[in-house]
Amino acid sequence: MAETRDVVELILQDHRRMEDLFHRMRSVESDRAAALREFAGLLIAHALAEESKVYPALKRYKNIDDDELEHGEEEHEEGNKALLELLEVDEVGSAEWDEKLEELVKAITHHTDEEERTILNGARENVAMDRREELGGAFLTERELRLREGCGAVENVRRIVRSSPEG
Repeated sequence: MAETRDVVELILQDHRRMEDLFHRMRSVESDRAAALREFAGLLIAHALAEESKVYPALKRYKNIDDDELEHGEEEHEEGNKALLELLEVDEVGSAEWDEKLEELVKAITHHTDEEERTILNGARENVAMDRREELGGAFLTERELRLREGCGAVENVRRIVRSSPEG
């Protein structure tokens, strides 16, 4: 895959990686626990980078709906809750695991679909490429910092969920 600094493409790449990790978490032939650990880190780092570096910048554009950005943050919270529920399942591959994985997949798939159709298309139409690349650099830096901090650890996800307005 070609290197890009375009924040839209970087977010889309993360979405596709999350889909790949869902496939691994479903497969009995994969290390499902390792896929979940990678997914947890990526999801949390991705959302924190969007909320701190991308969404605030996009609010400055009149043709990008603030309500969609706020809704995106609410959906991050829903995804975080679903992630925590899966992280707290004792037995990988159990009926409870499958049920919680399905809930996580639904929450994240719904969010990525809406984000791609609304926020990201709004950015494509209204934000100049040089600004998208600038935002991409900030997004990458923040995401990598969060990953290095181990943001997907169950204790951190629990803290994030508890600190959310819905927590």
